[in-house]
Amino acid sequence: MSGTSADGLALALCSFSGRRLEVLGFRDYPYAAALRARILAAKDLAAPELSALNFELGRLWAGMVRDFCSARRVRYRDIAVIGSHGQTVWHSPGRGGHTLQIGEASFIAEETGRPVVCDFRPADMAAGGEGAPLVPFLDEYLYGGGKPTALQNIGGVGNISFVGRGVRTRGFDTGPGNSLMDTAAVLVSRGLLAFDRDGALAAAGRPDEGKVRELLKAPFFRRRPPKSLDRSEYALAFLKKRFGRRLDRRGAPDLLATLNLFTAASVKEAFARFAPRGTAELIVSGGGALNPVLLANISRLLAPAGVRTRSAAELGMHPLAKEPACFALLALLALKGRPNHCPAATGARGRRVLGKLLRPAP
Repeated sequence: MSGTSADGLALALCSFSGRRLEVLGFRDYPYAAALRARILAAKDLAAPELSALNFELGRLWAGMVRDFCSARRVRYRDIAVIGSHGQTVWHSPGRGGHTLQIGEASFIAEETGRPVVCDFRPADMAAGGEGAPLVPFLDEYLYGGGKPTALQNIGGVGNISFVGRGVRTRGFDTGPGNSLMDTAAVLVSRGLLAFDRDGALAAAGRPDEGKVRELLKAPFFRRRPPKSLDRSEYALAFLKKRFGRRLDRRGAPDLLATLNLFTAASVKEAFARFAPRGTAELIVSGGGALNPVLLANISRLLAPAGVRTRSAAELGMHPLAKEPACFALLALLALKGRPNHCPAATGARGRRVLGKLLRPAP
C-alpha cells in the first residue's frame, strides 16, 4: 500500500484462515523527500512524465518486494497472490467521476512470478460506486461477528467503518487525515519537516476552536454516506485559503494544534451522526494512530459519549499494516473470483470482483 500521504510503501505478509488474519511480517519503506514531492505533484504532470513515474514506481516497488521477502526468507513460490493498491494520483467520485492509481504492477509480477492483483477502484466506480473506501471489507471480515465496533483509518484522508453482529456494514471518508497537518508542517518549516512527528508542534500550540467549528460547516460534513474524498481537497490551496496569515514559523504550533483538532473533530462528527446504537469502541489505524496528540483529541471528544478510543497496536496489529493487509485479502478473493468490497460503503449497485489480475509467465 502506498497511501495518499505518499510517504512510503507499506508491505505486509499475511496468512488468512477462515475469518482469521495473521500478519506474519511488516515493513514500511519510506520514500526519499524528492520522490515524495514528485508523487504529490503528479496530478499536474504531462502524460510523458506521468507515464515515466508510473514505471519508476513499479520498478521501485518490485525491488522493495525482493528486499522484503529476502530479509524474511520468504520463497516467492510460497506466495499465493500479491495485492498492490497503487499510488493514487487523482480520485474524483460521483457521477462522471474518475480515479487513477499508478505504479506499474507488471514489474512485481515479473520479479516474483506470482499472480498480482492491482487497480481495485475502477470496477467499483463502473458499478456506480465511489471507489472508496475499500477497507470496510476487511473490517467486516475481522469484526463483523462481534459487538458493534467503529474502525477509523487515518492516512492522508480519514475514513471510518461501522461493523458488528446485526450491523449493516458501512463506511465512508470522514474528512482530512494527515494531509493537512503534513502539508502545514512542510510549509512552516520550509521543507525541514515532512510531518509533525509525535504531534510535537500541535502539543506546543493552542487550537482555535472557533476555526474548527467554522471548518466543520463545509458541505461535505453534512452529506450522507456514501461519500469519499481526494487528498487534494485538503492540501496547500485549502491551507492558503483558510489560514493565509498564519502560515509562518511563529504561528506553527497554534496552526498544527488547530489542524490536529479539526481532524479529530471530523472523526467525532462522523461517529456522532452515523454510529449504530451500542457502538462503544473506536479502533484507530494508519499513520494518524502514531500521533499521540491526535489520538488524545479523538479520545477526549468521544469520551463524553462513553466511547473508548484505542490504537490498532493494542490489538496486536501495527497501525500501518492494516491497509496492505486489506489489499492482500482483496487480492486473494479476486484470485478466487469472489466479491471483495462492500457496496453499502461505496454505493455500488451490487457486489463485484474488484481488481485486475496479472498472471505469472507460464
